[in-house]
Amino acid sequence: MFASVAAAIAPGLAGLASHLTTSTFEPIAWTGAAFLLARAIIEDRRRDLIWIGVLAGLAMEAKWGIAVWLVALGLGVAATPARRILLWWQLWVGVAISAALFAPNLIWQWWHGWPFFEVILPHLDRQKDFTGPFWQFELRQAAAMNLALAPLWLAGVVAPFVDRRLADVRWLSLGFVLATAFYFLERGTNYYLFPAYPAMFAAGAVWSERLGVWITRGWMVAALALGVLMAPVVLPILEPSVLQRYMEVTRLRPAPIEAAGVGAPLTQSLSDEFGWRELEGKVAAVFRSLSPDEQKHAAILTAHYGQAAAIDVYGRADGLPPALSGHNQYWLWGPRGSGYPLVIHVGGDVERWRRACNSIDVVDRTDSPFAMPYENGRPIFICRGLRVPLEQIWDRLKRYR
Repeated sequence: MFASVAAAIAPGLAGLASHLTTSTFEPIAWTGAAFLLARAIIEDRRRDLIWIGVLAGLAMEAKWGIAVWLVALGLGVAATPARRILLWWQLWVGVAISAALFAPNLIWQWWHGWPFFEVILPHLDRQKDFTGPFWQFELRQAAAMNLALAPLWLAGVVAPFVDRRLADVRWLSLGFVLATAFYFLERGTNYYLFPAYPAMFAAGAVWSERLGVWITRGWMVAALALGVLMAPVVLPILEPSVLQRYMEVTRLRPAPIEAAGVGAPLTQSLSDEFGWRELEGKVAAVFRSLSPDEQKHAAILTAHYGQAAAIDVYGRADGLPPALSGHNQYWLWGPRGSGYPLVIHVGGDVERWRRACNSIDVVDRTDSPFAMPYENGRPIFICRGLRVPLEQIWDRLKRYR
């Protein structure tokens, strides 16, 4: 019970689960893999190794992070008596199933020139200024998991080496340490390691059974109290203006964990949810201001995928055409047409586009008080008489990050 409560009130885990991203289901997948591996080793349930392969293959269709976790656990297994599972055929069937399920993803990456690495490698280079020294990395991890619960997951790391009841899962502690070292050395963003903590809470909870019931209950109450204080910072439960004031009064505003989070009016994850409807409304107004003939031959081009997605999601009700962008996945989808004589551009460099258009008319700018600063003040302009078709300059618009 203690482990489940800990996982439920850890701010970092709550934040991951509060909105749909590639990381949303990682805590379930990583914890599931660790659980199945522990059951296979401790109870000799060898078929569980096959199910780990199924789970890993499916999880990697969303994000490759579970591969880091499984490699770290595998190294932990190899360093302990649990290495006997390396001789079980079920393990290698699981590996084969995982590879088969992951193969389409890998083939797609190869076919498109490995865009994953084009995105992640520059990000890791920029991230070095935010990871900080090891003590800072660990302090941020502890804060994200609820400072009151730090002794619990630390116990999960240490207990297998001092508590005989947990001796069979020493590979879990070693795997966690290796995953931590990997993400620190590779300058991974703070939340990359979050999915590993539920398993450590579980190991720590076994050790905490040695404590008196009133000590455990008091510890849980303290953790719950801190979790309640942190909840508004990671969950959308307060009005934005109230949340701003709350973070100022409580001093609970988290420090940026990556370059994109600098200057967030709220937190990065929450500020990223603002401004999209307003942006689409402004673009829809510009589109409606065009003549019917211009609307038939107009393209909507955006500087990055977030703007494009906002137009695609909210613009359907306003009859907007699909958005185009040279950013990330949108670049791979291409211009989806040809011969656009008119382009409504969101967030582009006006002076750069003057050379490509017969005329430029800046008609509006993005504006939302709670959005990320770099989303505000972005020009919305109409390019008339595009001199070179979009499909001919599409490669120049490519921007991965």
